[in-house]
Amino acid sequence: MKHKMALFFIVVSIIVTAVSPAFAYDNKTFNWSYKPAPTHTPADTEENYKALLQQSEGYFIGNTNEKTLYLTFDNGYENGYTETVLDVLKEKNVPGAFFVTGHYLKTADHLVKRMVEEGHIVGNHSFHHPSLPSTNDNKLKEELESVKAMFTEITGEENMHYLRPPRGEFSERTLMLSKELGYTNVFWSLAYKDWEVDKPKGKNYAFEQVMKRIHPGAIMLIHSVSPDNAAALGDIIDACEEQGYTFKSLDDLAMHQTLF
Repeated sequence: MKHKMALFFIVVSIIVTAVSPAFAYDNKTFNWSYKPAPTHTPADTEENYKALLQQSEGYFIGNTNEKTLYLTFDNGYENGYTETVLDVLKEKNVPGAFFVTGHYLKTADHLVKRMVEEGHIVGNHSFHHPSLPSTNDNKLKEELESVKAMFTEITGEENMHYLRPPRGEFSERTLMLSKELGYTNVFWSLAYKDWEVDKPKGKNYAFEQVMKRIHPGAIMLIHSVSPDNAAALGDIIDACEEQGYTFKSLDDLAMHQTLF
């Protein structure tokens, strides 16, 4: 009997050891949110969100003691304005990070090539844009690896380091599993409701919405599907620089290991 029990515990131990490490992580779904602060002071977020990002080495904001900004764009599909955005970034010599889906890679590969050629970061936004906590480990890996493989096929670049979780939905499991796959999860500390392309409000509206939220260390989420954003981007960059801000890349943020 003792030998049978010993054998049982050995088998259980082997099975537990063989299970993916992600099995041990909580899969409770969270929806990213941040807390805007008045008078251009740094935004904040929930304490448990910060703890999860600390654990997984992700970001939502940079060094709040420096007037540095990080421009990021979510590119689920192309709406005809990314070329204008790229023109502005090139003219102003400002780096950006573009988080792309499988659909975007399939339909706008020429723009993805241009992003890389002009020195911008291309990040992973998943292939089908699902809620990552709703996918199992294998599906999550497939979602990310499919984007990376197509990106490499299009551009020849093998590295893809940053992930923007679709819909801003995440869990401890998705953060840690994507970290194990080599990704840094990047959320944001500045955004506004700019994805409703059927409800344009004009260049001035976009300018005002962004500028009233500017703060040191801001990771800015701007949707390039918006004609308002494309029209206002140049003025936003100029106004921020006039206020003493510098635009830097996510690579610079990662290099300095800045965690809120």
